[in-house]
This record gives sequence, C-alpha cells and structure tokens, in this order.
Amino acid sequence: MDRGGGGGGSELHNNQFYQCEENKPLLGEMSEGNNNTKTAGPCKRSVHHCGGGGMRYKLLHEGDIQVCALKHPRTFLSKILTSKFLRRWEPHHLSLLDGSLTSATPTGYMETPLSYSTIEDLQLLSWDNAPKYCVQLSVPGGTVLLQAANSYLRDQWFHSLQWKKKIYKYRKVLNNPSRWDVVLKEIRALVDMALSSPLQDDSIHQAPLHIISTLLAENSSLSPQDHENIIVAIAPLLENNHPPPDLCEFFCKHCRERPRSMVVIEVFTPVVQRILKHNMDFGKCPRLRLFTQEYILALNELNAGMEVVKKFVHSMHGPTGQCPHPRVLPNLVAVCLAAIYSCYEEFINSRDNSPSLKEIRNGCQQLNDRKPPLPLRLLPAQAPPPAPSNPAPTIPISTPPSLPLSPPPSVVNSSEILVELERNNNSANAKRNADPSGGNGEPNLIDCLLVSPAVNTLSIQLPAQADRVLGCFALILKMLSDYDDWRPALASLLQPIPFPKELEKSFCLGRELKYVIQRFAEDPRQEVHSCLLSVRSGKDGWFQLYSPGGVACDDDGELFASMVHILMGSCYKTKKFLLSLAENKLGPCMLLALRGNQTMVEILCLMLEYNIIENKDTQLQIISTLESTQVGRRMYEQLCDRQRELKELQRKGGPTRLTLPSKSTDADLARLLSSGSFGNLENLSLAFTNVTSACAEQLIKLPSLKQLNLWSTQFGDAGLRLLSEHLACLQVLNLCETPVTDAGLLALSSMKSLCSLNMNSTKLTADTYEDLKAKLPNLKEVDVRYTEAW
Repeated sequence: MDRGGGGGGSELHNNQFYQCEENKPLLGEMSEGNNNTKTAGPCKRSVHHCGGGGMRYKLLHEGDIQVCALKHPRTFLSKILTSKFLRRWEPHHLSLLDGSLTSATPTGYMETPLSYSTIEDLQLLSWDNAPKYCVQLSVPGGTVLLQAANSYLRDQWFHSLQWKKKIYKYRKVLNNPSRWDVVLKEIRALVDMALSSPLQDDSIHQAPLHIISTLLAENSSLSPQDHENIIVAIAPLLENNHPPPDLCEFFCKHCRERPRSMVVIEVFTPVVQRILKHNMDFGKCPRLRLFTQEYILALNELNAGMEVVKKFVHSMHGPTGQCPHPRVLPNLVAVCLAAIYSCYEEFINSRDNSPSLKEIRNGCQQLNDRKPPLPLRLLPAQAPPPAPSNPAPTIPISTPPSLPLSPPPSVVNSSEILVELERNNNSANAKRNADPSGGNGEPNLIDCLLVSPAVNTLSIQLPAQADRVLGCFALILKMLSDYDDWRPALASLLQPIPFPKELEKSFCLGRELKYVIQRFAEDPRQEVHSCLLSVRSGKDGWFQLYSPGGVACDDDGELFASMVHILMGSCYKTKKFLLSLAENKLGPCMLLALRGNQTMVEILCLMLEYNIIENKDTQLQIISTLESTQVGRRMYEQLCDRQRELKELQRKGGPTRLTLPSKSTDADLARLLSSGSFGNLENLSLAFTNVTSACAEQLIKLPSLKQLNLWSTQFGDAGLRLLSEHLACLQVLNLCETPVTDAGLLALSSMKSLCSLNMNSTKLTADTYEDLKAKLPNLKEVDVRYTEAW
C-alpha cells in the first residue's frame, strides 16, 4: 500500500508539466480577469520542458497500440495501477478522428468510439512498477491505458491525443460565441497552443486557422476593430502558413474596406511575400491570388500610391542584380494577368456564357439556370479597317461584303458587347457560291472580323474601379520589365496567345503594354526578343499585333520597325525571316519604307537582292517605293550596281496591279505614284486605307486604270466628280462603305465603260439608282444592298 501511495505521488510529480496544456483557458473559463493578460508564456515554457529538450513529434492520425480498460473508483486508482494482476491487453489499430478515438476492429475495450469530450484527464505513467510506455486516459467510471512499443511512440501518442482533445474543445466552444472580447482571448490561447505544441505537422497551424476562418464566416457582422484584433491575434500563425480560403475572403474584405489600416502593412505584407516566394498553384488556390490582388490594390490606395507598390515589387526582387526567389516573377505575373482579365470578366462571360470567378467562388449555378448569351453588337473602328498586308494579289471589286458596318456608338457597356451577325451566314454562303473568282473574291464581313483587325479600336467602357485595377497591374508589369534578370522569363510568360481577343483590342495590346514590348524589342538577348514572334503557326505574336494595321498599333509602326531591326540583327536566318515578312507583313514594310524608315528600306532591298518576291508587279511596286525617298533611292542605286536584272525590270515599265498597304494616306499614295512609271497600271486597290477625295488628283494621272477598289475609305463626292471627268476607261468601281451620296453618284453616269459597280452601304437612293441604270448601258454587276434602293 505504501508503494502504491508513493507511486501516486511520483505520478503527480512527473506529469505536472504535461498537465499545463490542460490548464489553458477555454471560452467559459476566461470570462473574468485582465483582458491584456497573456497566458501563452508559462505554457510555452512548460511544453518546451516536457518535450524532452526540444523533441519534436509528427502528429499521429492512426497507429497500432495495446489497449487496457479498467473500471474502478478514482480513489483506488493508484492501488490498482500498482497491482501485479492487471487485466488483459488487446491489440487495436486506432484512428484519431476529429471527434473521437476509434478502432478499426470495434470489439472488446474499443467496441464503441471514445469521444474526446469524455476524456477527463490525460497523463503519462512512468514510475517503477507501472506498465511501461503507457498513456492514461481518465474517463467517467474508469481508466483506459494505451501501451506503446517505446517511450518515443508513447510521447507521440500522448501529444497527438492531447492536441486532438484541445482542438475538439476549441472547435466546440468557438462554434457558439457570445462575447467577442472573450472570443478574442480564446483565439489568442488557441494560437499560443499551436505555436508551443511539440508536434511538427502542417495541420498543427492549419487547424486553428480553419477554426477561426469558420468562426469568421459564420459571423460576418463584425466591427472593423474586431477585424483588426482577430488579424493581429492570428498573425503569428501566418508567418509560416498560407491562410485557408475562407480566411482569404476575410482578408480581402479587410483590404477593400480599410486599405489604409496598418494591419495591411504590418500583418499582410509578410503573408503576401510568403505566398509569392513559394511554389504556388493559383489554379488550386484562387483565393490566395485574390488576396494578393486586393493587398496590392490596398497599397495603391495609400498616399504614396504606386510608389508603395513599386517598393513592394523591389522588396520581392531584392537589392542584388539577381532575384534569389525563382517563383516570385511567375507568381506576380499570374496575379497581374488574372487581375487584368477580371476587369473584362463580365464582357467575356456574356460572350461565351461561362461562369465568372464570383460564380465559381459561390458555387457555379446549373447550366439551365444560366442566362442566355447577350446579343452581340459590332463597334466600328475609328479608322478604316486594314486590307490584307500582301499587295501582290488585288481584291476583285465585283463581290461586296455580306453585311455593312452600321454606325452604332463608339463606346458601349461591357454587358452588351460583341457582334450581331444573325443575317450574314446565309448571305455569305450564297455570295461565296456565286463568286466567279473561285474563292479569291473580296472577303465577307465575318472573314474581316476573324482574319483582319476590322474592329481594332473596339472600345469597352469599364467602371472606374476596373480602370484603377488596370492601371495598377499594368504598371507592375512595366516595373517587372525593368529588371534585367526578370526580362527573359517575363518575355516568355507574356505571350499574347492566352489573352482574350477583347483584351487584345482594348487594353492589353494598347498603350499599357507598349512600354513592356518596347523593352523586349530593345533587349539584345535572343531569348528575350525572340518572344516577340508568334509561338506557333497561325497565332499572332507581339510582332504581328504591333505591326501597322494590327490591333495594338497606335504609333504608325515605330515599335514594329524597332522589332524588325533587332530581329534582323540577331542570329535568325535572314532569308527565312525575309520570307515570313514577304508572306505576312509586306504591306506594313512597304508603308514604313514609303515614309522613309531606313530599316524597312533595307528590308525591301534585301527582298529584291535575294529574289524573295517572285511577282513582277510586286517587284515593280517595291522599286517605286524605294525611289520615293532619298534614303531608298540611294540604297536602290547601290543595289542596281550589283544586279543588272533590276535595271532591266525597271525599263519594261510599271506594274499592272497595285495594292496600297492598309493605313496608307493621301500623301503616301502621292509619294508612291510620283516615284516611278505607272502608265501600265490597270488594277489599283486602296481598300481599308485612309485616303480621301484628295487622292483623286493622283488617280486621274493613271490613264490605263480599269479597276479601282475604294472599299471602306473616306473617298467622297468631290473625288467621284473628278474621276468621272478623267477616267473614262474605268470598268470596275467599288464604293462599298464610303461616304458618297447621290450628288457624287450621279456623276458616274458619264462613265459609260462601267460594267461593275458596288454601292453597298452608301447613301444611295432609289431614284439615283434608277437613273444610273438608265444611263450606264454596260452595267452588268451592281450591288445596292443596305441602301434605300435595296
């Protein structure tokens, strides 16, 4: 008996440190006392002591162990434990679930699960005559002993059970909060318990965060001060852990509502830095990305604005020339692109009827509950749409477009955008079938929309908040491009293929990204400027999108010329690159050369020297383009000195067919026609250029002209009157989508040679149409669709 009594005292003495964790206050126990008292300090020291000099354990979720259950009065416990005749031991495979301790074979002592709420006490048995390596669970009316194979496993079971029991209690008491001042103390105690636990497992810090995030999700009507107090309380857990999704929503709300709070700088900054520095799959963790976006926007709301954001980006890169964290750049780019995309989310969803990020966050509704796609509406470009860039094949004028461009407003809301093309499918098919040119006819409107950038200045009216978002994250992309070590990876990440076309036509490929693309074009490293080209065939790259006539070009081709210059000077095969330019970008190259760009003049000379262009008319047009400027004339003369064939080609006369590049002006046409002999020119296409009636002064100098294409230009009545007086041999004339009226169209009655006339989408009236038919006996093909005469 004396030995039993001594054993009980030894038990108390040896386990006093393990019981300190049980003495932490729960919700009901902390209703009194000083609110500023921190209870974590003593418990930290006790657990550190009981952990065996810093011993760390992995949290157990299941394992094999021997189980013995004793039923007895608590006053005789020490005598029974020291008895030589303990009951039998049963082997069990136990699982530590969230609410109970359960056996894989529910028989014997573990026939029913042992709830953590029924465990009154949890101790270690370590005196001489007690069973070795045992953990004692005190339950009502008895004791359950768990015997491990060694002392380490025993301690591992002890700490794991203790953790599960405490988490179960905190989850239960925080599920029904009453006073938030008391709840805040409980949260601090929970955080201290997680920080002081000897267990080393991801769930040790994640479980308290999930409990707190659930608490916040179920109690959304908290005051801003409560928000800040809770965030400060859980800040130590966030130093080495990502916040769970619900907690991210809470953080996002705080950033939106109180962007100037010091919590954003002091607490959220290390959290966001950790997110960006680690390998992050934002596809699986979209709320972490949203939180990062809201944090950056909150920084932008401070007095210093983007200077604070710039300092944050610099802190992520580091002071040295090389960023030590390889994941920072791709994570930052992913955050920026997602933020930019979200500004156009409503528009894109109205186009393809896909769920928005908000719907994804809230659980996407059923397909049959979703709204039907909105009707689509075309916005006309401010400037006429460009023609195909290759001037060699001209466009026959007899076939009109299948649908005209009506003049809706230049800016619409994002909820009512895109193109209404309900009528053009049948008419397009019929027109293709009736086209005698075998598919080489004038493209219909659908082809123009899909192939050529006919709506390259499509304008989407965004809310003011969306504009601020665009400005903020676009500036971050500019900052990223200023770091030399980041630029190669940034160039490979910022390929235009993932961008929706709506972004290409409005923000992404406009002025905001132009600085970034310019930095790529100026970089001499091939791994950087090679990303300007398309990734794969059929997909435009920055090189194509910023060319004259491209959806992003707003500088008359200056950036395009700099791209060509750096690409020609790199290690690309020159002839192969010239072939690609001749096939896809000959028009822009000729237009820039016509305006005196030296790089483009060199390009055209090389095309002639390497016999890249086989069409004789196109060669003659290139020669005329070169002779139109002083630098071009000088370089062409040097080329002719090396090749006699070019001189012979020039002596044979000018071309018979000519297509002016898109975006050409009256001055460009005048410069070109004055540079060489065009007495043999029979077919001239000015479609999709910026020419006006003023160019008629140059056109009347072409005596052999028989076919003239003025589709989608600003050519008006004054020019028609001049043409009718001088071009009596004109046979085919396309005035589709020009601003001509009856006053100018009546002048065409004197052009008796006209056999094909396209007045589609003009202001033609029925009376004028009848008059023209009577006075033009040779007129066989005429298009008056979408006019009053239709």
